[in-house]
Amino acid sequence: MDIAFINSRQDPAGRNIREHLHMLLNEEKIWPLAERHTPRFFEVDERLIYQERIDAAVGADLIVFISRHSSRHPVPALTVHVTGNFGSADLGGEARALAPAAPGWMHALLRNLQQNAPDGYRVSYEVTHHGPTDLSTPSLFIEIGSTHTEWTDPAAGEAVAASILSAEPGETIPLIGFGGTHYAVRQTEIALRSRAAFGHIAPSREVPLLDLEMIWAMAEQSRAVAAYVDKKAVAKAEEAALDDLLARAGVPRLTEGEILEIGALGWDMYRRIRRLAEEILPGSRIHIHALRGEGTAVAVSAARDLIEEVLKSHKTEFIDSISKMPVVHLSKGSEEVAPTFITYESEATRLANDLTTLCVKLLLISESTVVDGDRLLIQKARFDPDKARRLGVPPGPLFGKLAGGREIEIEGQQITPAMVQTISERIIHLPGLERHL
Repeated sequence: MDIAFINSRQDPAGRNIREHLHMLLNEEKIWPLAERHTPRFFEVDERLIYQERIDAAVGADLIVFISRHSSRHPVPALTVHVTGNFGSADLGGEARALAPAAPGWMHALLRNLQQNAPDGYRVSYEVTHHGPTDLSTPSLFIEIGSTHTEWTDPAAGEAVAASILSAEPGETIPLIGFGGTHYAVRQTEIALRSRAAFGHIAPSREVPLLDLEMIWAMAEQSRAVAAYVDKKAVAKAEEAALDDLLARAGVPRLTEGEILEIGALGWDMYRRIRRLAEEILPGSRIHIHALRGEGTAVAVSAARDLIEEVLKSHKTEFIDSISKMPVVHLSKGSEEVAPTFITYESEATRLANDLTTLCVKLLLISESTVVDGDRLLIQKARFDPDKARRLGVPPGPLFGKLAGGREIEIEGQQITPAMVQTISERIIHLPGLERHL
């Protein structure tokens, strides 16, 4: 693809980045961008924010505006963003117009900037703002901020140039974002930790101005499959209105946890798993573990009483173990692990066996669990306050000692924990239990 790099002659940061792009390209080094694409350079006289329809003149497949960033509270910064106006057009472009975004490229550049940034420089997305907006070609701004010192800093120019030339966009999850400040802190952190690639981002101050038309435009111009809302940065009433708009626009909302848990799964595969989970347990949340690639998603059931017992005594060990399996577990409300799991059809038989074996082995760690043929016998001793009272033990600290397994003395009488316990027994029938021992 042809990639056009455009800078303004009046912008020292743009000139700085351009000079370092040429310097690096002249080195005896193979850069991924130059090896796979054709970089072309353009320089204009006016400010970049007024370059409406410049894509028609340059004829590229992607436009990268290399530019300076200014701020009321200047700090050294390297940023990426797409252009547009949610409201009035105060700095170029048209009112209520958004340019086509390049989420995958912005994601790759953001992550490269994080690796290459000179000491003292902050790296972040910026929210959607300023022009140009009348473009048909995907574009982005990559900038050095925020004063003349940084704009002309050779280290910053080289860091941005190296980040551009080493960019290799991978398989990302294109999203639109809502909430936060101008520097999109949560969206930046999520993108740096996952495959979430944000296109258009509306800050908290713009959220009340959004309507269905603008939500559609954000999603369409970002080619977004879902949305993320920084709920800590959006008022409850505005969040509810935003949820309604997203639902009407057919754009699903993902939490930060869900985005991170998608892991290496493709978006279509993730959606199929979510649909299956909704059929199994409506309203549930999915937790993806070591499931990768593609396959036919199927449900795998485990004995409910077996799952319940292992969660009571070995929850941490159980969760840690299934995190290494090709499985998705479901939760809803107080039910932290539902007894029906999701995996690929090719893994179903082995997973069902592995889940049962894991539960059996964890339960047998306890001396109170024994095997009797195809049955697990689980005995549990609990402190019985009524028995303690009948032996003359007053409620209070002595109850606590007995419940904690310590022997006490009352008026010369030794009272052991076993004397004040009630034994309960649960029997779990598992055909073919010997296979899991």
